[in-house]
Amino acid sequence: MGDYQHQPVLLEEVVEALNIRPDGKYLDGTFGRGGHSQAILACLSPKGCLYALDRDPEAVSAGKELLGNDPRFSIVQGNYADLKRYVHDWGVEESLDGILLDLGVSSPQLDNPERGFSFMRDGPLDMRMNPLQGVTAEDWLAEAPERELTRVFWEFGEERHARRIARSIVMARQQQRLETTGQLARLIEQTIGRRERNKHPATRCFQAIRIFINDELAHLARGLEAGIEGLCPGGRLVVISFHSLEDRLVKRTIREAVRPGQLRTNPTPHPSDLSSGIHVGCVFVASSQELSVNPRARSAVMRVAEKL
Repeated sequence: MGDYQHQPVLLEEVVEALNIRPDGKYLDGTFGRGGHSQAILACLSPKGCLYALDRDPEAVSAGKELLGNDPRFSIVQGNYADLKRYVHDWGVEESLDGILLDLGVSSPQLDNPERGFSFMRDGPLDMRMNPLQGVTAEDWLAEAPERELTRVFWEFGEERHARRIARSIVMARQQQRLETTGQLARLIEQTIGRRERNKHPATRCFQAIRIFINDELAHLARGLEAGIEGLCPGGRLVVISFHSLEDRLVKRTIREAVRPGQLRTNPTPHPSDLSSGIHVGCVFVASSQELSVNPRARSAVMRVAEKL
């Protein structure tokens, strides 16, 4: 699994926002390398339970190795979009006290060039959360029509130069197949140049390709709906997003659930909320202290809601 380190984002804020009951039932829908799960388990009594999911088989292997001997813990390889099925299998329908979804790509995924998520390290153009399923970014880039490339870069990356980049990819692949992250990043930089300080010109396109390849927004919509349904009264949904498309979807889903009376975003604070200064319904971002040790937290936005 390599020696890739992962620092969980907004760790203290997550624990406080979940308002963990020692005997409660919780779900970490995006286990990653288990930073949040370990903190949740530390708050549980022997009667508490923590269930975990992750699409990445490497993350599941890490979870079993790290926490597999803890009788309070259970992890399976799966997508939080199918959360309704897993909740049924575990027999915890509408009885979860808290659900956490950390939507970011984990540091081991970013730092391992073989996964193809980052333009900072040259590696194969893969980008699949589950490397055993689906089409790779390389295969998609080799076949996708220019119009589809443009749509994906604009819709999922909000890249204003989407059409120019798509045209450059189509022209370049006629001469040579794009096989590595380095090739793609260089092509994008040559096409649009460096226009933003401290931001690589390939950032938005890499985000767009990853979201498209993994169908992330559709899965998030399903996962949020199932998560709200799976909570018990008083249970809390905590979601950490890392770009505006995710955050808008989370915000809209919570707002629409509030209307028919499923959720509230500003309930009477629990004692733990008062002691920490956390108020449910607020938007949380990383502190300057956290950013000094984990710069990848700079785009993290956490939203919290409680089921009525």
